[in-house]
Amino acid sequence: MWLTAPHLGFLVAPVLLHEVTRGTGISCVGLDIKAGNGSNYYLDAAAPSLLTSLLTPSSPHSWRRWQGMSAPYANVAGASSGAFSLLPHIQMAAAASSPAEVQREEGEELGNASLRPTNASEQHADAGARSPHGHRRGNGPQQPNARTRANAHAHPKQEDAHLTATADPPDAGGNTYGSELTAIRAKQRGRPGEKFRDEYKPSDFAVDSVDLDFFLEETNTKVIATIIMQRTIGTSPTDLVLNGEELDLVSLTLNGKKISDSGNPNAMADGEEGYRLGSDGSLIISKAVLPKEAGESFTLQTQVDIHPKANLKLRGLYASGSALVTQCEAEGFRRITYFLDRPDVLAKYTVRLEANKEKYPVLLSNGNKTEEGPVQDSPDRHFVVFTDPHPKPSYLFAILAGDFAAIVDTFTTKSGKEVALAVYSEPEQMHKLNWAMHSVKVSMKWEEDHFGREYDLDTFNVACVSDFNAGAMENKGLNIFNCSLLLASMQTSTDDDFERVLAVVGHEYFHNWTGNRVTVRDWFQLTLKEGLTVFREQLFMGTFMSAGVQRIKEVADLISRQFPEDDGPMAHPIRPESYLAMDNFYTATVYDKGAEVVRIYYTLLGASGFRKGMDLYFKRHDNKPATCDDFRAAMADANGINLDQMDRWYSQAGTPRLEVLRSEYKEDEKAFEISFRQHTPPTRGQETKRPQLIPIKIGLIGRASHQDLLQPAVVLEMTEEEQTFRVRGVREDCVPSILRGFSAPVRLINRPQTAKESAFLLAYDTDPVTKWFASRALATPIVISRSKRISAKGNAQKLEQLPDDYVEGLRTILTDQATDNALKALILQLPDWNGLSTEMRPVNPEALHKAIRTVKADLATALKPEMSELYKQLTLPTDQEDEVTEEATGRRKLRNTLLHFLSAMGDEEAVERAYKHFTEAKCMTDKYAGLIALSNIPVMQREKAFSRFYDDAAGDSLVVDKWFKAQALSDLPDQVERIAALLHHPAFSLKNPNRLRSLVYAFAAVNHVHFHRSDGKGYELLAGVILQADRINPVAASRGAKIFLPWRQYDEQRQQLIQQQLQRILAEPSLSRNVREVVVLALDSPPPPQPTLPQALESEA
Repeated sequence: MWLTAPHLGFLVAPVLLHEVTRGTGISCVGLDIKAGNGSNYYLDAAAPSLLTSLLTPSSPHSWRRWQGMSAPYANVAGASSGAFSLLPHIQMAAAASSPAEVQREEGEELGNASLRPTNASEQHADAGARSPHGHRRGNGPQQPNARTRANAHAHPKQEDAHLTATADPPDAGGNTYGSELTAIRAKQRGRPGEKFRDEYKPSDFAVDSVDLDFFLEETNTKVIATIIMQRTIGTSPTDLVLNGEELDLVSLTLNGKKISDSGNPNAMADGEEGYRLGSDGSLIISKAVLPKEAGESFTLQTQVDIHPKANLKLRGLYASGSALVTQCEAEGFRRITYFLDRPDVLAKYTVRLEANKEKYPVLLSNGNKTEEGPVQDSPDRHFVVFTDPHPKPSYLFAILAGDFAAIVDTFTTKSGKEVALAVYSEPEQMHKLNWAMHSVKVSMKWEEDHFGREYDLDTFNVACVSDFNAGAMENKGLNIFNCSLLLASMQTSTDDDFERVLAVVGHEYFHNWTGNRVTVRDWFQLTLKEGLTVFREQLFMGTFMSAGVQRIKEVADLISRQFPEDDGPMAHPIRPESYLAMDNFYTATVYDKGAEVVRIYYTLLGASGFRKGMDLYFKRHDNKPATCDDFRAAMADANGINLDQMDRWYSQAGTPRLEVLRSEYKEDEKAFEISFRQHTPPTRGQETKRPQLIPIKIGLIGRASHQDLLQPAVVLEMTEEEQTFRVRGVREDCVPSILRGFSAPVRLINRPQTAKESAFLLAYDTDPVTKWFASRALATPIVISRSKRISAKGNAQKLEQLPDDYVEGLRTILTDQATDNALKALILQLPDWNGLSTEMRPVNPEALHKAIRTVKADLATALKPEMSELYKQLTLPTDQEDEVTEEATGRRKLRNTLLHFLSAMGDEEAVERAYKHFTEAKCMTDKYAGLIALSNIPVMQREKAFSRFYDDAAGDSLVVDKWFKAQALSDLPDQVERIAALLHHPAFSLKNPNRLRSLVYAFAAVNHVHFHRSDGKGYELLAGVILQADRINPVAASRGAKIFLPWRQYDEQRQQLIQQQLQRILAEPSLSRNVREVVVLALDSPPPPQPTLPQALESEA
């Protein structure tokens, strides 16, 4: 199990001693760490002259990693600032003349440790020594001292309401942070409607309880809301402003007394004047009619009419087919009734739903069902009452009404409580729910086993609808899904679909604690729930699938989706500083990079330390809103360490570049030395970046033995701009395996690593992620070199042959019986367009496309005997059924990857193989792979396959989505015209987000060579669709607008063509703020960062 890996345990019994470091002749202080496995490790720490100072009570007990000591202590023992670690009770300084070292005793193997950097005279700061089990040396499991606690809670003060835009507050040591960002904020305060993180102010009103009565009808639903609330003690009398949007107010009472519109003498003339409607749709109730005393409860009742069928934005209550469903995150509840629609206002809800029992036989809401039955005097109607005992913010509210069928089961928690489970879909899709129910149960069990969190209601309902902007929503007790992420069967779903269902069901369930029980204080803290929950989802998936393969998929997705976002005009920190439309910030940065930042805590603290931090986080903030700073404080306090530098991951945008400056094996000292430099390119509003805390997990592979010399791997903590580390006790020359497991979200620039060393790592590295990176390091310069040649000389020139190191490296992988099939498939694949395009300026779409195609075809030619034979071996006998297991999934993954390589040749044999693959497929995974393989070859078999696939779908919407997507990804000359024609296909609708994504957005975001056609027709098509979609669904339209964001990486002609379309969109008078924000940022974007590909590798290619 991943939680019990040996390097994730606790340290015990730290002691100080004097030690003469072998081979240096320099007396130093060392820390004798007795690890859980009984091994002893030595780390030279500081000159003896520092020992007294470090243990003197007058000395500070905690130093900031990146600013050294405060002024009174800056010259202790003559050490430079920045030379000190952040151990809460012992500070270590770099030795005067030796680099950071880990040393083994005679006869011992070198174990896992974290290393400090070289001495201060070389301007290398202390990296923060780490134990073999993930804790700083000399820092056992103890409570932090007062100074540490003060520092740990310094940053949460930045969230206080009284802070202004002109200054950041000092921390406990008197330091001021974020001055550059503050200056930028001041400049940006001009956009109407823009919200800023530092302007947060707690609500003046609190809500005790909410009773909602729904009289559900498709065209006109009546909602009666009875809200018991009070003005918060300590606040002055003020108007009550309730959010509202597109609501028809019928009546308003306060403590049973009617209130009328102050500005309309004809409205509710019999009531007391006391409210007005704001221009944004809000309901403003005058303080004159509210109780004078703070803390005095009052009851507010509103009746509104809403119109679900006309609600095409799919926010609030809307119609999906014949059903009614809600989506309230982030600000959709205000489209249901007037309310304080913000995540820091929590209340307990009781919901009564009433509807026609024939049209809406199933009625669901949050919490436990407490009552149901027929409506008196209305035999055709029924009602149901749900009570949620847990306070929640309005964004977690949900209802579902319609003709649904369910599969049911039970789950018994570890405390013996039986929970009723139900998973709902349309009746005809019910047979596709079994995998979802399995996913629910394993998620519940995993949450208990690994985080000790039980489910807290009597029932747990999950349901899906066809029209849904998001993938899924974690509403308390009623998770609602897009059908594409809940339904699965071998006949209609691919292996990737099955994995996504498992992952997303787990993700939404895990939100019950990281998001629901502990929610976010404001939407700037979104990564607190989403980044954390994505990380927990990743741990979960690594339990049920190959952990290495899952991690590579996560990293590949991050590189493809998030890294370009960090380099583009919408670059933002995982905790944004401002936004215009919150829906635009449900991004790969907030979710996926946010998860990588949480992984840094996990790497630094180990599984046990991370669990301690999570337990404290839940204990402190259960049933409360929290901030990212609260999470960091819990991790620090639970483990007795200072994690202040982690704040930079939350506040700085952009992907850090981690450059290997040199790496050297010193035979005479039996030591390996490696130097790094980190740098984060400027982003909008952040010209200057400070060094991040980067955990660098490394291994060393013996050049002669081909063995891992570090068992387990070492975690280096990099905290400064440049640092050098030395590992002692290394018995032979070696090749470093850097950033194992992708231990930090950085771009690794390894200039010293040659192509031969990459091939060596591809063959012998034992870490799946770095093995995969070695394959990318070989492939990337080859594709880039070809692309540049084609761009410079045209298509007529002869292309260079593939390097032998690359071809033979892949041949070894193909024939290696010990390598997992799924891992083989991932290693074989070429880097995708997004990863490659960052290494070129400007990007020539035709040249890059041809380079990718020719490298793929040349590999297929060079490895055809091995690929063809392995393809046959992986083909099941005709009488054997396929199944959903890890082994079967890996077999299909490799077989289909081989099919795509062999199909790249485009000859008759390739066509016959692909068509046979399609027609004889026993599952959707193979059938769809065959269709994709044929989609790029203009032959009769292609048209037959597409026709048959559509007919076989028989109207199944998810299968039809696949048909549209395969069309969108086809590589045919008239592709833009084909997409334009498909917009008029009877099965296409702009109103359905899945269909829009499958055809138009898949084409524009993935089929680069055709979307970027030199005549600009692809741009014109996308802009037209965005304008149409914006009138219907601004959230869906803004996602399409984001496809234009990297426009400045192309040549001048294409930039002009895209700019014209962006200006065309912006000229639309009724343009939504969602789309407007994206387009304005795109037009105002600076050139992207320069490529990072080492020139040495490029020249070798």
